[in-house]
Amino acid sequence: MFGGGGFDPQKMQQMMDQFGIDIDELDAEEVVIRTADEELVFTDAEVQRMDAQGQETYQVIGTPESREPGEGSAIESGGGDDDGGSGGIPDADIEIVANRAGVSEDDAREALEAEDGNLAAAVERLE
Repeated sequence: MFGGGGFDPQKMQQMMDQFGIDIDELDAEEVVIRTADEELVFTDAEVQRMDAQGQETYQVIGTPESREPGEGSAIESGGGDDDGGSGGIPDADIEIVANRAGVSEDDAREALEAEDGNLAAAVERLE
C-alpha cells in the first residue's frame, strides 16, 4: 500500500498527523463483546483507540474466551461492584438508559428489567 516494502514509522506518524489521526493505547483489564448468542471475553487484550477527525474507532487484539450470555459475569456471580443492588442490572446501564431516554433512574431500571437488560429495547420502551 505504501510501496517499497520498507516501513518507516516516522513517515507513518507524519501521515497520521497530517490526516488528523490520533492513536492511544488503553490499559484495558477486560473487554466483553455481548451478542444474543454468546459473550466474547478478552482478559489479555491490547486495546487501541483511534480518533480520526472526531470519529473514534477501537481495535481489540487478543484471544477471546467464548461463553453463554451472563455466564461467569460479575453481574451473575455477584462479584462486581457495578451491580448497585439493582437486581442484576448494572448501574452504568441504568444511567445510560436514563440519560438517553430522559427519565429517572427508577424508570430506567424498570424498563431494563422488563427488557431483560437490553439497553436499546429499554430506551425504545421509554421513548
